[in-house]
Amino acid sequence: MVTALVLMNVDRDKINAAADTLADMPGISEVYSLAGRYDLVAVIRVPTNEAMAALVTDRMLKVPGIQSSETLIAFRAHSH
Repeated sequence: MVTALVLMNVDRDKINAAADTLADMPGISEVYSLAGRYDLVAVIRVPTNEAMAALVTDRMLKVPGIQSSETLIAFRAHSH
């Protein structure tokens, strides 16, 4: 299983709609709105790097309102 966090900057008037759209996508387990430098973070859990690439580049970044993103690939879980 490949896990990643995708940090996103979103148009202010589209944050809720973008979060709802992302939360409905297979492979995205959680979406949070944030205070600070980024507006949203999505937690992704997919079986392969290829599935990650397809989800992030082909689907997520085409959601209206997403201006930019930063993807962080997780190496190891330190919690249960």
